[in-house]
Amino acid sequence: MRYPRPASLVRRPTLLLGSLTLGLALTLTACGNDEAPGNTSAQVSETDHNDADVAFATDMIQHHAQALSMVDLTVDRTLDPEVQQLADDIREAQGPEIETMSDWLQDWDEEIPATMRDHSNAGHDMGGMGDSMDGLASDMPGMMSGEDFDELENASDAGFQDMWLEMMVEHHEGAVEMAQEQQENGQYKPAVDLAGDVVDTQTAEIEKMKSLLGS
Repeated sequence: MRYPRPASLVRRPTLLLGSLTLGLALTLTACGNDEAPGNTSAQVSETDHNDADVAFATDMIQHHAQALSMVDLTVDRTLDPEVQQLADDIREAQGPEIETMSDWLQDWDEEIPATMRDHSNAGHDMGGMGDSMDGLASDMPGMMSGEDFDELENASDAGFQDMWLEMMVEHHEGAVEMAQEQQENGQYKPAVDLAGDVVDTQTAEIEKMKSLLGS
């Protein structure tokens, strides 16, 4: 004669499985707290950095410097008030970010890259803003060439604003691409956080600039 199994024995495997599942979930949650949103390659750190952080700071310093040189070209140009405000916002945000990233590279004993602003402010006799790009990397996403700068610098007053907006949209889109890569691969938390700020700020500015084109 077969006797029914006690209810406690029937439920025990189910209870055990539930406990194991809960424990695994808690463990994964605890591990995930050490990573920044979107960072899939390395756990972020308040002190340690990796090659991606160095590359981000090195490239973004040059990228930001070119954006500031584009803002320099708006001086003595007649712009719509909203476009002028955008230029002022870019200068206010990206100048301090260059200083921050330069400090990181110095702390990491890495070389601080030369930029077109270093060249243009060195007192050399140059034909135009585009000449300050000579010898500098221009293959980063969204970077303008020396010829682009010459075209913008020599644009008529009637065509300058729209040309500036179009070029700055492309420049911002490149910066967002670089920042998203840093979010994925960076380790140094302040650099990953700065990349997030770049994505948020410049994405909003891209939408604003697109709305102003042809206005």
